[in-house]
Amino acid sequence: MHVLHVYRTYFPETQGGLEETIRQICLNTRRHGIASRVLCPSRSVVPRVVRREEAAVYRCRLDAEVASCSLSREAFPMLRRLLRWADVVHYHFPWPLADVLHLSSGGRVPSVLTYHSDIVRQRVLARLYAPLMNRFLRSVDRIVCTSPNYLATSDVLKRLGDDVDVVPIGLDQASYPEPTEDTYARVQAAYSDGFFLFVGVLRYYKCLHILLEAAQGAPYPIVIVGSGPDEAKLKRQAAELGLTNVTFAGHVEDATKVALIRLCRGVVFPSYLRSEAFGVTLLEGAMNGKPMITTEAGSGTSHVNVDGETGIVAEPASAEAFRNAMDRLHAGPDLARRLGAGARERFEGLFTGRLMGDRYAEIYQSLAGANPATAGSTA
Repeated sequence: MHVLHVYRTYFPETQGGLEETIRQICLNTRRHGIASRVLCPSRSVVPRVVRREEAAVYRCRLDAEVASCSLSREAFPMLRRLLRWADVVHYHFPWPLADVLHLSSGGRVPSVLTYHSDIVRQRVLARLYAPLMNRFLRSVDRIVCTSPNYLATSDVLKRLGDDVDVVPIGLDQASYPEPTEDTYARVQAAYSDGFFLFVGVLRYYKCLHILLEAAQGAPYPIVIVGSGPDEAKLKRQAAELGLTNVTFAGHVEDATKVALIRLCRGVVFPSYLRSEAFGVTLLEGAMNGKPMITTEAGSGTSHVNVDGETGIVAEPASAEAFRNAMDRLHAGPDLARRLGAGARERFEGLFTGRLMGDRYAEIYQSLAGANPATAGSTA
């Protein structure tokens, strides 16, 4: 079976949780005989096709970006060509251009849409976009949400009712590199012990300004891994606050990221905005047996992190509450270990790559099997 994923960006040009989610879906559906391709706009189209372990990435030229929406004229003919190969097309929402791409394609290939997040920041544009969005959501064959929490709190998903499936994001630990002893030694030399770790793209909805406020006067290090549009602003804030215990590590290779997660006291995730719908970094922490500190945002972060079981869920938008949570794990290594063990146990029960891959494979097969034009297709 052939599955085409469609999203506004992908590896190797960008790094992020949604890209990792697509990678994990592709990797974990392979054992079901599913071959994957990814269509995305890119600033570079040389080479036009990037062949990665999980999928071949077909890159159409990025023409512009408007309100975080990637635009590409080449996406239209490229999608038509790739749909001749695909048995199922898998859209990742939100990306408004995908709505137009799908509706102009004629809908001849069965479709599934994973609803990753509501549109939160662009409220005026969202009202203008709503008719197109609603038509798109009605036109796809299946809709998937990544957590029961988000399904229960999203006005858009609630209107769709029983038509929405829930498939939590999952990770395959074997798909991550194993750090060498030298990598561990470098991380320990750079950051010592007991540090708290954030990993992610530095965007507004990560709410890292709360973490920086909470870091003032803390007796432990905090390491921020990643880059992004808010990087300069956050560094200015750190300088204004006189923070000497916060390190901006920038982008790191995957083996170093794994070492950082395994050596940290806990994974911190201060976002309280619904644009942060899940938090793949939280799963990476849970997978490695680390406690998490999050805030209650009414999103999937509280599906991953259960207060008192896998970590601490703090009051949203409160630097004081976030600081208190870090202080508890800093002062209580036994508590950190207990919560970390709970995080690993919950990961194994709900969030493995195999569980996610099995569920998506079932969805793909049901869609392709219902379509006489694709039934019986093999990879």
